[in-house]
Amino acid sequence: MPHQSHNPPTPAPAGMRGRTRCALGLVILGGWLAGCLPRPIASTPGKPLAVVTTFLPITAFTRAVAGDCATVTALIPPGVGPHDFQATPSDLSRLRQADVLIKNGLGVEGFLDKLIAGAENPRLRVIDTSQGVPTLTLPEAGGGDQSGAEQAEHGGHGHGHGEVNPHIWLDPLRAVQQVNTIRDGLIAARPACRAGFTARAARFTAELQGLNTALAAQLKPYAGKTFVAFHDFAPYFAERYGLKATFVVDVPEENPTPADLRRVALLAQATQLKALLSEPQEGSGSFEALANDLGVKVIPFDSLETGPDTAATPGAYISTLRRNASNLVRAFGG
Repeated sequence: MPHQSHNPPTPAPAGMRGRTRCALGLVILGGWLAGCLPRPIASTPGKPLAVVTTFLPITAFTRAVAGDCATVTALIPPGVGPHDFQATPSDLSRLRQADVLIKNGLGVEGFLDKLIAGAENPRLRVIDTSQGVPTLTLPEAGGGDQSGAEQAEHGGHGHGHGEVNPHIWLDPLRAVQQVNTIRDGLIAARPACRAGFTARAARFTAELQGLNTALAAQLKPYAGKTFVAFHDFAPYFAERYGLKATFVVDVPEENPTPADLRRVALLAQATQLKALLSEPQEGSGSFEALANDLGVKVIPFDSLETGPDTAATPGAYISTLRRNASNLVRAFGG
């Protein structure tokens, strides 16, 4: 997200420090470990595919499709988001032995290119689940209504790295497209498992379509209303259900400025919003003072960027979006 030259003495933001350490570490690991890691082992037809996913929603979608034909391992550990991930030698080794790597794309996993290069696994298949998914552009700095955001071509980056918002997984129907892309990629990697991959993907996408129908009915009375989230993870969800999303800061690592808080205060008063939405991973501290001043509540809306491993399942994805919708109704005073 727009959502950078620094003088040497100025410390970088926490998220950027994590990305910088990751990049530097990968430069070192790519050379030093090149001769230390085990060489890639050719995949054998009778052995489950070794599939590595990047972060929580992609892991959930892949587990919905994989079945016994693949072992699915998340690259980013529980409780760590793609902003703060720092690669280790074991991560390089895991990619070196993997058959398939599955990512969200759109720049949210900005660390991946160097990590893949360092792994030196020429047989690794990379599945980009954003391929073919309509995207929304990020607004100008300072937030704003994202309900009519312009669609953009792939290749931009979210979270401060370009023009495209990457949070496509929060729209159930875009998630359907991601699941089908995973299905097709796994079939290409293991054609013998086509029937199982196809059947499991069909079952899960039917659940996602049912979820979309239920959420659309639940949120229809609030069409056109605006809600405020702490950072800009919500435009795809908002667009799908005829809502308007705005935010306080571009990325979770940023601190809101007085101007940000004034803008949100005026918007909340004008729209009679009953609550501000904060990711449970970030806590409510960022909003508490503003919410108290406005006489409103702070209610969680889970972006699914991080969470425990138990949250990286198909069922947990669906229950989280249902909970998000119910909390949004509360924010609108329903």
